[in-house]
Amino acid sequence: MPPEPAYDALIIGAGPAGIGAALALKSRGIHNIALLERETDAGGTPRHCGHPPFGLREFRRLLTGPAYAKRLARAAFDANIPLLPRHSVLALHPGGTLDLATPEGPRTLTARRVLIATGAREAPRAARLIGGERPLGVLNTGALQAYCYLEHKAPPFTRPVVVGTELFSLSALLTLRRHGIHPVAVLESGPTPVAPWPLSLFPRLLGLPVHRNAALASINGFPRVTSVTLQNGSELACDGVLLTGRFTPESTLARMSHLALSTATKGPAIDQYGRTSDPAFFAAGNQLRAIETAGWCFFEGRRIGEFMADDLQGGLPAPGDELTLTPGEGIAYVVPQRLARVSPLRATLQLLLTEPALGQLHVRAGDTVLLRRPLISAPERRVLLELDYLRPPPGTQHLTIEVAQ
Repeated sequence: MPPEPAYDALIIGAGPAGIGAALALKSRGIHNIALLERETDAGGTPRHCGHPPFGLREFRRLLTGPAYAKRLARAAFDANIPLLPRHSVLALHPGGTLDLATPEGPRTLTARRVLIATGAREAPRAARLIGGERPLGVLNTGALQAYCYLEHKAPPFTRPVVVGTELFSLSALLTLRRHGIHPVAVLESGPTPVAPWPLSLFPRLLGLPVHRNAALASINGFPRVTSVTLQNGSELACDGVLLTGRFTPESTLARMSHLALSTATKGPAIDQYGRTSDPAFFAAGNQLRAIETAGWCFFEGRRIGEFMADDLQGGLPAPGDELTLTPGEGIAYVVPQRLARVSPLRATLQLLLTEPALGQLHVRAGDTVLLRRPLISAPERRVLLELDYLRPPPGTQHLTIEVAQ
């Protein structure tokens, strides 16, 4: 089937990042655009989160997730941005060509630029290597919130164990509390909660015991959950298990395509403009790393939408001459993974730490330290590093970002 006439820009995913980018493109005079959404409604993951806080920075209102999603969809509608619901992208091809499944049948669309903003997904039980039986009553956060807020059904437990202490885990606890469900305990496999202080205190404010260094070994019971066993051998009685967090980018499309991926984030590798290895494709939001808030993704989408508009209007440097960024000691990943070689070199890097840090961040070209920044942080915390007027030595191909204790 020949491709249909080209768009200036297509955005895959009508969540916060996708809508933020679409609004930026529209404001810059890029009108021949469309949002592709596999669901019936726009708004992304916030549609599942029936609690505040959403929208304070974007709309200066304290909103629940569904109300926030509706405000996003309304903003796109008011800007006359076409939304194509129930349009699932099946494949990405070089140069901005997409294969889709739609209610009217298969379609092939082309665009001068494409933004991938498909978000992230939670790791299922199998990926967490949890043994034991396969009883009823084991859910992840997405399934729980779909039960409660989209299908208006009661979850299949009343006294679950909650696994995980990430920021998204607190959203799960709010959902449970709102529906009268009282967890037995919260389990964290590491020595400290992942959510930043003081948000990490939230489970205790709800009166819930938090077990640290408590990895889940097996789930017991049949046909329903009756207990769980921890790796230290102790057992907790419960009637369900809620698996939260452990997100990974929803990068199936990118993995099946010609685009280069980051081995650290599992999402597309980008430069400081959000541009992938194929300059027709950009990426934004939790497609780049897991996981940030809806507000973060909205503003990141808007920023990368501005870069897409620059590119369409001839304002970005040509791709090709780039520096590669490598995470070093104490760094799990760095986003972006490449830097277009411009002078002066300016960019904001997002880092994830693997362990507590009290020392300095170094940007190094070979044995030469180009930049030093003081650093005090807990593990698994987002760290932003501003590169301002960085001038790598001539011939430099790689920069290493590391923690120096």
